[in-house]
Amino acid sequence: MKKSEKLIARRNAIVPEGMGMFSPITIASAKGAITKDVDGKEYIDFAGGIGVLNAGHCPRAVVDAIVRQSKQLIHACFPVAIYEPYVELCEVLARLFPHGQKTKVMLTNSGAEAVENAIKIARQATGKQGILCFTGGFHGRTLLGMSLTSKTGYKISCGPFAPEIYRIPYPDYYKRHDGLSMDQFVDRELKAFENYLHNMVDTSNVAAVIMELVQGEGGFVVAPKVYVQDLHRICKAKGILLILDEVQTGFGRTGKWSAYEHYNVVPDISTWAKSMGSGMPIGAVIGRAEIMDKTTKGTLGGTYPGNPVACVASLATIQYMIDIDINSKGEKVGKTVMDFFKKLQTECNAIGDVRGLGAMVAFELVKDKDPNQPDAELCNALIRGCAKKGLLIISAGISGNVIRVLSPLIISRPQLQKGLAILREELLRLTKS
Repeated sequence: MKKSEKLIARRNAIVPEGMGMFSPITIASAKGAITKDVDGKEYIDFAGGIGVLNAGHCPRAVVDAIVRQSKQLIHACFPVAIYEPYVELCEVLARLFPHGQKTKVMLTNSGAEAVENAIKIARQATGKQGILCFTGGFHGRTLLGMSLTSKTGYKISCGPFAPEIYRIPYPDYYKRHDGLSMDQFVDRELKAFENYLHNMVDTSNVAAVIMELVQGEGGFVVAPKVYVQDLHRICKAKGILLILDEVQTGFGRTGKWSAYEHYNVVPDISTWAKSMGSGMPIGAVIGRAEIMDKTTKGTLGGTYPGNPVACVASLATIQYMIDIDINSKGEKVGKTVMDFFKKLQTECNAIGDVRGLGAMVAFELVKDKDPNQPDAELCNALIRGCAKKGLLIISAGISGNVIRVLSPLIISRPQLQKGLAILREELLRLTKS
């Protein structure tokens, strides 16, 4: 028996069934865009730790920063004793992502924690409780995160869920256009949103709308620009805060530091994590100072958020991203993948849609070109087939039928082309009649 098989057997014997496993792959080490399993087999990484490794595995500058800090201070708890890396990281994030005339920042351990705190802040700032979220959205696996998350598979027997959560349809043009032009579709969806505020929940009790501009787990569905701009306008007119979840879209993934830069809007509050720390557990809530300061002392905090080692890892990651111009790399990787998938769509009838923003690119597998017939079986077979050929890739989508690419943005062109070639070869093999 191979070492990988033994490790997987040990995993299955000790880890609860509820813990997911995308594919039977182990990992012992990684560098750049290449991982190596416990048997020494190499894989091209198109998963990036689910969008965590935009700057690649183990960037030298980040590793060095972690080592230096771990020799000085590993933990203190920021509410107990203030340390500079926390403050410095908040200052850097405020410069990168200014929200209004003055910005304030708090750090968290994860994206789910960032979302939890963003909701707490919005409710305290407005004195209202209602939160509007979207079908297809994913905001974490905590109780409130699951309440906001759309995919029922992540929520089986986990209720009761948090109250005052209201879900509205995401503006998914591919699945819901009904023959309308994009402009007509957007107009319809915005009118439906305003009607919802009359028919389903009283506007006077809505604290915030939370939205992913490109849905991650939802299948890389991209919100139309005009929809987001008008949604922002409506929220502002009605005294509703706009929270944008940038956990997966941030730090170069869409070819910009934030996805909201593509939309020419600035949210009231935003949430961040994943690639801001190169794999260290760290996230953030960023918002307009006048909103962030409406919180009561003691309602924000925790033992580990903004851990010194995680903070220096994030600072080193951001500086490394600046040095290598991570956004231009995101643009280039995204164009290569998008062009490849568009061409592959002409070769394979199983691809119903190709979509994305920057290097957040995916294709959706369906039967008979029908958006309402998702082909999760083919998707799973493709993931397994690619793994055997040395490509690590993962799925997304409410029905698990979307192949998404979240490779490190520092991936070399030969590595990217080889990974795409494996993906094409396996898909055509599986779909040939």
